[in-house]
Amino acid sequence: MSATTVVTGLGIAAPTGLGTEDYWKATLAGESGIRPITRFDADQYPSRLAGEVPGFVAEDHVPSRLMPQTDHMTRLALAATEWAVNDAGLEAGQLPEFGMGVVTAASGGAVEFGQRELQQLWSKGKEYVSAYQSFAWFYAVNTGQISIRHKMRGPSGVLLSEQAGGIDSLGHARRHVRKGIPLVVSGGVDAAVCPWGWLPQIASGRLSTVNDPARAFLPFSADAAGHVAGEGGAILVVEDADSARERGARQVYGEVAGYAATLDPAPGSGRPPGLRRAAETALADAGLTPADVDVVFADAAGVPELDRAEAEAITGIFGDRAVPVTAPKTMTGRLLAGGSALDVATALLSLRDDVVPPTVNVGAAAPEYRLDLVTEAREARLRTALVLTRGYGGFNAALVVRKAS
Repeated sequence: MSATTVVTGLGIAAPTGLGTEDYWKATLAGESGIRPITRFDADQYPSRLAGEVPGFVAEDHVPSRLMPQTDHMTRLALAATEWAVNDAGLEAGQLPEFGMGVVTAASGGAVEFGQRELQQLWSKGKEYVSAYQSFAWFYAVNTGQISIRHKMRGPSGVLLSEQAGGIDSLGHARRHVRKGIPLVVSGGVDAAVCPWGWLPQIASGRLSTVNDPARAFLPFSADAAGHVAGEGGAILVVEDADSARERGARQVYGEVAGYAATLDPAPGSGRPPGLRRAAETALADAGLTPADVDVVFADAAGVPELDRAEAEAITGIFGDRAVPVTAPKTMTGRLLAGGSALDVATALLSLRDDVVPPTVNVGAAAPEYRLDLVTEAREARLRTALVLTRGYGGFNAALVVRKAS
């Protein structure tokens, strides 16, 4: 076993594409997946836009026996996992079942399934509630279904830190690999575009109420007025580098070089937010300095005070306009627990192809932020990327990924 943890497989289900290469092509082209909500009637809600995954036919990807016991979220996760495992070239029996683990992120579980069954309970009675309600709604359901389907019986878990969860899950996956587990499936896929999942997001006060998809989510802009939510995410296969080489992995997208997580201090404490400390600790964990970072994938909340705090963290570390900053999530919306996992996958693709994807719809960052915000795809020699994320409730996480040598 080596001390190096690498990513060998990617599976992406996003509002801008199903599958890694379709998603990446749309991302580089600046194609947005933010549109009026179709999964439920949102006309009476103040926020009516979302990033919905298009063209997903669950029956094409999920065995019929699993359909009654899974939610839209879990079906997306199972499809993304299948793609990631195949991308990694992992074959049945290649690794021992107890040598493979699963660590995913969640924001609140399969809320669409839970909503439907509670409606059955209220309208018809307990006899009409599915027996699968006992676990199908549960926040750990993606981890459990992936583990069962792929016979991955090693260390498993789930992280609940909202948007930060995708990176937190990858940090925990690396920890398991360093402890001797050859392979861990990790990341996050979320879906809460239903009334039961929509109301809590509106209650956060951070959802945009702008109905123009081109103007609704404008992080670091003078016109920023909240974010657009979405569904989907990414599943990554994380492995020990030596083990991946020995089993003949198809490719290595990059190394998970550094990770850190912090919590914001209590309001009114006078202490600064924890994002900068997370970023600096992740860089130290990777043995790097700010000068080694070629691009930053921003959290990009789209809320002015949060954008300001993130910009101050970035410029405090790197200096004014000293590093390219991008937020391709302007094309997908913020995907709850799937968001930062998708950002990491996007960062790895950027390193692979030496190109920084765009932050669409934002002509330029407001001068007060002092950022080099990438608004059109930019070719560049990339070696190292820093991915930043914040979850509702004060969670911060940072991940450093490095190009495979």
